[in-house]
Amino acid sequence: MIDILIADDEKPLANFLQRGLSAEGYQCATLNELHELLPHLRQQPAQVLILDRMFHQEDSLELLVAIKALPQPPMILMLTALDEVSHRVQGLTQGADDYLCKPFDFDELLARVSALARRNPGAEVSAGKIELLSAGSLQIDREQRIACLFSEELALTKIELDLLIYFVENANRVLTRERILSRVWHTSSDPQTNVVDVYISRLRKKLETDQSLAIETLRGSGYRLKQKTPDA
Repeated sequence: MIDILIADDEKPLANFLQRGLSAEGYQCATLNELHELLPHLRQQPAQVLILDRMFHQEDSLELLVAIKALPQPPMILMLTALDEVSHRVQGLTQGADDYLCKPFDFDELLARVSALARRNPGAEVSAGKIELLSAGSLQIDREQRIACLFSEELALTKIELDLLIYFVENANRVLTRERILSRVWHTSSDPQTNVVDVYISRLRKKLETDQSLAIETLRGSGYRLKQKTPDA
């Protein structure tokens, strides 16, 4: 059994999701034709099915009953550009386990996939975001959108600040390129440019006076804000 099957007729989106989820440790497969879905699941069951609502003119909703009737049915997360409440209700009542509207945040998709894979929805309650963030001598007020290093305000563009906040929120954790693009640039496709590297280079220069912080590039994995200990 594979962990996740991604069924979407948009190949760039399907490939983007496969790269991002694979980098998070999931075993993923993709398909781009709706008629291949049931045969594929019969041959190779999945824990979670990420299913696009519309395949060209075909509505994948029509297959939900048959999918749930399989001997090893997957949990189904539907993706759709149809964001009206009636469309979401229709999908959920016909067998979908969760629904996510396009465009979406990759972190949100990842959290939903994780919850479905555990088959334990609602096990944890979010405590909400902390407005003040800190790492080393860096302090960020998210509400006021101000970042200070050694108590001096940093001159940051909106993208630079959003990227820095994301790194500090996930200090010492590896962030894949796909997650960064989704969260900071709000895109679910790879622009095939070095835009991420350019902005990370800018942040490195602005943080260079704090020797306890470093944004590392981990080839093949992603990037990490490393908070060094005094003896490191």
